[in-house]
Amino acid sequence: MITIDFAQRQDMSLTDFLYSSIKKQILDGVLSENEKLPSKRALALHLGVSVITVQNAYSQLIDEGFIFSIEKKGFFVSDIANHLKKNAPALPQEKARFAQPQTGSFFADFTSNAAVPGKFPFTLWSRTMRQILASENERLLKRTDVFGTIELRRAICRHLKDFRNMNVNENHVIIGAGTESLYSMLVQFLGREKVFAVENPGYHKAAEIFRLNGTECIPVKIDSSGIVVSELQKANAGVVHVSPSHHFPTGIIMNFKRRTELLQWTYLEKSRYIIEDDYDSEFRFTGKPLPTLQSIDRQDRVIYINTFSKTLSPSFRISYMVLPQKLVQPFSEKLGFYSCQVSSFEQFTLARFIEDGSYEKHINRMKNYYRSLRNNLITALENSSLSEICSIHEENSGLHFLLTLKEGFDAHEIQKKWKASGINIQLLSDYYYAQPEEQARQGESFVVNYSGINRDSVSEIVTRMSRAAF
Repeated sequence: MITIDFAQRQDMSLTDFLYSSIKKQILDGVLSENEKLPSKRALALHLGVSVITVQNAYSQLIDEGFIFSIEKKGFFVSDIANHLKKNAPALPQEKARFAQPQTGSFFADFTSNAAVPGKFPFTLWSRTMRQILASENERLLKRTDVFGTIELRRAICRHLKDFRNMNVNENHVIIGAGTESLYSMLVQFLGREKVFAVENPGYHKAAEIFRLNGTECIPVKIDSSGIVVSELQKANAGVVHVSPSHHFPTGIIMNFKRRTELLQWTYLEKSRYIIEDDYDSEFRFTGKPLPTLQSIDRQDRVIYINTFSKTLSPSFRISYMVLPQKLVQPFSEKLGFYSCQVSSFEQFTLARFIEDGSYEKHINRMKNYYRSLRNNLITALENSSLSEICSIHEENSGLHFLLTLKEGFDAHEIQKKWKASGINIQLLSDYYYAQPEEQARQGESFVVNYSGINRDSVSEIVTRMSRAAF
């Protein structure tokens, strides 16, 4: 019978701790391949937990390929984990722990948007792919127009209704190969003669894409409520790109008053539009997110954009945008000659993955995992010597927060020391555009993007940061 010491689980949920404990026993060889596991009821009774706790832990292990089930026979350990372990390069434990980082390699990289290894639901995804190959084989060979498959657009509409309470028409949805391709299409559609405004500090890739497509792009400062509308007015912009649900990199959530002001700005001229990037909206850990700008817009001025890259994997290049009704026909007339850049196979697979509830279950699992990871990281930082020189600023939302130095400490010097210790982290000032006075004032904050950090490494990460800083 499997033995688990729940006294060591700290802030982890029962499900997460049970899952990670069984996974570790598989990786360590304590549970061997094809070994039969206890039934859900038997293990729950043995450990003194609920059956649903065991069921959720087993489900996650199945999704990640560590165990498999046979109907009417039970649950068994797969050979995937042991195969990976046997073929992993050998490295002495102490050397691996304290080795100096090689060029481009870090013990912990807080600048990366990488997903945590082992969290992608490979088993479910491959099963869905096989279903699509069996049922949609003829349609997989046909060209898809610029809007994308109707199946995926319908699935996205249902998802937006369930998660963001948005009422979206499937004919307004356009599928793209990443947000970058959608930004480029929007410049072609709205016109290069328009001035595009972006948040300062902000997501530099969006600004670079706008500029490379031939537009004038102007950074507009933000305050504690979001983009400053009076400054936006001065910029003479026709289009503004914002991330109101969880701003990157500051983490600011645009309040309702500022959202209303921003919409009023678009209403002053009929050709003004907002590109709403609903960045990180799936990962809000307390309370409900504010309504999207798109859902409170009454004059068709908001173009809503989101992606599956953050919830599934950065390599998963499927994004989408929702056009205002009045722009659908003009968009089709101007850019309708394009084919959708995402393969039909991926679109059908993702549509089925959403429709059968697998995507919702995956998001819930990832939200629980990241909540636990965030809590562990923040607790470790608060209980370390770093708490004497740093403070944490976060909004219980998204996959990053700010770590702000107290006065009298050199952030650039500490950044260099952390990098030498294998910790890669960027300053908030790195995300400002060319405005030196703002950079100097805000240069003491670090942007802690923890999406790719392994939860088991938190203690060692904070230890390295503490040692290097003092």
